[in-house]
Amino acid sequence: MTSLLKIDFVSDISCPWCAIGLAALEQALANLPGDLVVQRHVQPFELNPQMPAGGQDITEHLTQKYGSNSEQQAQIRDTIRQRGADVGFAFNPSGRGRIYNTFAAHRLLHWAGLESSDRQLALKKALLVACHSDSQAMDSPAVLLAAVAQAGLDVTRAKNILASDEFTQEVREAQAFYARQGIHSVPAVIINDRHLISGAQPVAVFEQALRQIAATVAPS
Repeated sequence: MTSLLKIDFVSDISCPWCAIGLAALEQALANLPGDLVVQRHVQPFELNPQMPAGGQDITEHLTQKYGSNSEQQAQIRDTIRQRGADVGFAFNPSGRGRIYNTFAAHRLLHWAGLESSDRQLALKKALLVACHSDSQAMDSPAVLLAAVAQAGLDVTRAKNILASDEFTQEVREAQAFYARQGIHSVPAVIINDRHLISGAQPVAVFEQALRQIAATVAPS
């Protein structure tokens, strides 16, 4: 007898807390009983949908969006690096020079999910590393295709997707759906379409919540 946990991880590539949250969630899931069946799905959320091609200087962006100064931003980066280290995710010690539009990455993630949930998760992780560990330009086709190859997906198919508007409507509809559900910040972890865990929680918090939810799921 097994119990099913369907997990929708709503997030954006450019969000450092999403990288931390995903790593913590993965560790929590590894601690759960082996008779649980877990289905992971990556869902889209754009923090900066109006970001132009070429992106924006990260310091300028954070100041404009949040009103923070350089000292405050440095303190937050230190906190993020430490939280990342706690769950095994390495942030670039120099930070990111720029922040980029991520819609093309979300289109590729949607396609990857149609291919395989495991491949989609692998692509998500590769993109997060490219963004936050390697500080690459996340609107660059070459960067996106390198992540596709790393995830074991068809690079030629991905190149054709990037050259078209394929999956644009699907991603827009998914984003609108989660906005209607009240998701306005990420990461947001939705379990079995009804339980919400907000934010990049520590491993122990994720594990406790998942165990409590799993205990309420009828085995099949």
